[in-house]
Amino acid sequence: MNEPLLWEKGKKGRIGYSLPRRDVESSPLPEELTGEGPDFPDLSEVEVVRHYTRLSQWNFGVDTGMYPLGSCTMKYSPKTNERQASLPGFASAHPLLPENLAQGVLRMMWELEKYLTEITGMDAATLQPAAGAHGELTGMLLIHAYHKNKGVQRSKIIVPDTAHGTNPASVALCGYRPVPVGSNDQGILSVEAILEIMDEDTAGIMVTNPNTLGLFEENIRKISEIIHAKGGLVYCDGANLNAVMGVVKMGAIGVDVMHVNLHKTFSTPHGGGGPGSGPVCVKKSLEDFLPVPRIKEKQGRYTLSYDTPKSIGKLLAFYGNVGVMLKAYSYIRSMGPDDLKKASQLAVLNSNYVKERLKGTLYLPYDRPCMHECVFSDKNQEIYRVATIDMAKRLMDYGFHPPTVYFPLVVHGAIMIEPTETESKEDLDRFVEAFKAIADEARKNPDLLHDAPKRCKVKRLDEVTAARKPCLAG
Repeated sequence: MNEPLLWEKGKKGRIGYSLPRRDVESSPLPEELTGEGPDFPDLSEVEVVRHYTRLSQWNFGVDTGMYPLGSCTMKYSPKTNERQASLPGFASAHPLLPENLAQGVLRMMWELEKYLTEITGMDAATLQPAAGAHGELTGMLLIHAYHKNKGVQRSKIIVPDTAHGTNPASVALCGYRPVPVGSNDQGILSVEAILEIMDEDTAGIMVTNPNTLGLFEENIRKISEIIHAKGGLVYCDGANLNAVMGVVKMGAIGVDVMHVNLHKTFSTPHGGGGPGSGPVCVKKSLEDFLPVPRIKEKQGRYTLSYDTPKSIGKLLAFYGNVGVMLKAYSYIRSMGPDDLKKASQLAVLNSNYVKERLKGTLYLPYDRPCMHECVFSDKNQEIYRVATIDMAKRLMDYGFHPPTVYFPLVVHGAIMIEPTETESKEDLDRFVEAFKAIADEARKNPDLLHDAPKRCKVKRLDEVTAARKPCLAG
C-alpha cells in the first residue's frame, strides 16, 4: 500500500474533472502566472480517488478502533449529528446574514446556551470561544473584569498540580501569576492546603474537576467557601464533564465560571487540529461581563445584542464554530437528560472496569474508585528496562491507539486511559488482554518492545533527533 507523491503519478494531459459550460468568453492567465508557476500534476479521476483512499487507510481514528486517550474523551460521534449539521439551511448560512434570515441558527444557539446552563447548574453562557483553551482564557478575562468592576486589583490564581496543562498558560496569558498547589496522598486537593495559600491578593482558583488523575475533588464545596470568603472566584475546567454530566451541578458546589468542551463531552469530532468549541458558563454575578454580542430572545424572535456595557468585548470576528454547536445540539436533543446521565455513568463504569482488570499488571498509584479515566505507571516494568513509551508503541501492533502517556506529571511514567462510554465490554476486554500480553513480553523479551511498533505503516521514530534536529523542509 505504499503511495508515491502526486507529482510522481499521472501523465501530461490526464484529467479527472469536467468544467461546467462557460457563459463568458475564455481569457488567458496573466503572464506572471504562466511562467515559473506551480507545476500541478495531471491525474485521472481514478488516480485521485485511489491516492486519497490509500492515504486514509494509513490513518487510525475512532471509526477504526478504540481510542483510549486519557483527558481527551475521544468517544464515538453518532453519524446522525453530522447529518443535522450538514442540512443546507445551516451549512449554507453565511455568517453575515441579517438576523431576519438567520432565525433558525440563532434559535439553535440560544437553546444550546440554555441546555448547557441547565446541565452545568449555571445561570448564563456564551458560545463564542472556539476551543477549550480559548474558553479558559475567556474565564480568566471574566474573572479579571469582575475584580476590576469592584475596584480591586489582584495578581494571583491558584492552579493545582492536577489541573489541565493549559491552565497555567491561560492564567499567565491574562496577566495573573499561577500559584501551584499540590494534591494530597489521595490525589485530590486538601482544605488545609487551600487555607494556607488563599489570600486577598488571589483572584481565585482554577480547578479541574474531575481532575487529571481521574478523581473527583471531594472537598470542592469547602474549598469554594474558602475562596469566596476571601473575595475570590472559582473557575472549573469542564473538560472532564463527561464523567459527571447529569450527576453533578457545578453551580451548586461553588463554581462561578467554567468552560465546556463540546468536542469532548457532547460528541463532536475531536482531534486533528479541530474544529473545537469551548462555551463558557457563568453564575449570575458574572453574566454582565460575558462577550458581545449576546443572543437575546423576545416573543419568539432572536437577535444579537451589543447592549452590555461591562462586557469583555468580542472573542472572535464571528460567533464560534457553529458546525460543532449543531452537532452538540443534536446530541443533547437526541439523548435527553436521562441518557446524558447514563452516558456519564457508563463512562465511569468502563474506566473502573479497566482499572480493576489492569491493576497488578500495571502499577496503580491511587488505588481508589476513579471517574471517567484511570492513571497507571510503568513502575512494574522498570526492572525489565521497559518504559511507558515502549508499551504504548507496542500497543499499536495489537491494533489499539495508545493511551495518553507521561501525563499528568504528578505520576512518573504515567499511562492515562479513558475508555469513554461508547466502548463495549468485549472491546475493553481485548484492550486489557493486549496490555497484559505486552506486560508479559516486557518480562520475557524487552527488546521486542524497544523496537515497536513493527506492523504499522511507519516504524519506530527517532523522537530525540526529531525534537533536537527537526526537518522543516516541505
